[in-house]
Amino acid sequence: MTNSIKRVGVVLKPHQPEALQTMCELTVWMAERGLTLAGGPEIERDAISKQTGCAVAEVEPENLAANVDLIVVLGGDGTMIATSRMVADTEVPVLGINFGGLGYLAEFRIEELYTALESILSGNYRLDKRVMLAVELPGESQQDSHRVLNDVVINKSALARIIEIEAYLNDQFVNSFRADGLIVSTPTGSTAYNLSAGGPVIFPSMNAVVITPICPFTLSNRPIVVPDDATIELRLKTDKEDVALTLDGQVGFPLKVDDRVVIRKSKTTFNLVQPMNRNYFDVLRDKLRWGR
Repeated sequence: MTNSIKRVGVVLKPHQPEALQTMCELTVWMAERGLTLAGGPEIERDAISKQTGCAVAEVEPENLAANVDLIVVLGGDGTMIATSRMVADTEVPVLGINFGGLGYLAEFRIEELYTALESILSGNYRLDKRVMLAVELPGESQQDSHRVLNDVVINKSALARIIEIEAYLNDQFVNSFRADGLIVSTPTGSTAYNLSAGGPVIFPSMNAVVITPICPFTLSNRPIVVPDDATIELRLKTDKEDVALTLDGQVGFPLKVDDRVVIRKSKTTFNLVQPMNRNYFDVLRDKLRWGR
């Protein structure tokens, strides 16, 4: 790959002093190589100025991806998921440096930051193009759809009874699930809520989506793996219960009876920078503690 990276965006995990310090060092490192570092107001500009004196070009979050050639995320998987919404249609490459917990998406350790950047600038890296979902909410059009990297979840509140959700695949009726809720997960999200609910781990490059019931009333209702180019429609059939739709565990909407949620494969992908020698199963063994 030829190097065309001149301007780098940075996204910080909120209230993370170590990330602030790393960003200050990164600013100097970038300047020495003729690169510009840019970020939005959410990176606590006042704190950076007072604590480090580092100058970072200000770019509003919604404009960041369109104005940089690479985004560096200093945070955990939650920060990476938030960044996936920020990227929008640009498909700008994203490098995740783990300041969080598990680190399925933010795979690089802080010790690997500058080695990874050197590799990227020399073109010695690969992109892992992760499938995203486009979610059309009740009353919205397909053009207004919301992008999701991990999962779409419909679930009841703590005090609600079991709810009923009808699922359709390409307009064909699949099943009426009576459960605490339902998860529609990408391969990336298969190691998140889906895994906790008994769903399968799906290899990241698979062209598949998994539909997983949460605590189903009928134990024979099992997770279903379907093609990712199918259109999935979920219809809430339960009235007078507190039910919510959650996107990636970060954005929520209330649902009422007969509301329809339509889920399709997004036209854009989330492009993760990966080490050339990284083995996905190394990550699984480490994060899931296999064999321990």
